[in-house]
Amino acid sequence: MTSLLILNGPNLNLLGKRQPEVYGSTTLSQIEKMCHDKALELNVELTFEQSNHEGVLIDHIHAARDTIDGIILNAGAYTHTSVAIMDAISSAEVPVIELHLSNIHAREKFRHHSFIAPVSVGQICGFGPNGYLLALDAMLHFLGEV
Repeated sequence: MTSLLILNGPNLNLLGKRQPEVYGSTTLSQIEKMCHDKALELNVELTFEQSNHEGVLIDHIHAARDTIDGIILNAGAYTHTSVAIMDAISSAEVPVIELHLSNIHAREKFRHHSFIAPVSVGQICGFGPNGYLLALDAMLHFLGEV
């Protein structure tokens, strides 16, 4: 069975409350349920995690090596700042799809640069919570499971 990790970074625990005009009103718990429902439908083993701490995210990425088939990563603001997460992805040798709820390319200039993109198989942004479901499909296609 294909195993995937959906990993969420800082402030995503506040979805539904934090800047709903940018991120929408759907909570992270609701997104997690959507993803688990889709994973069940696709016969995929899914782990869903969130942390506000860079080191914890890196630990999850390291732990995925040799145990997880693919990672969907919404690194939040760490996307634009973390060389450490970029290095962790390179070291883990697990395919990663970079994910964002908002279109980072249509926002502030500092959000246009991603340290995650060069070590990812692709990027999905701007589709809100539905982006998570798109990322699940995209990862399965990338892995040749569909």
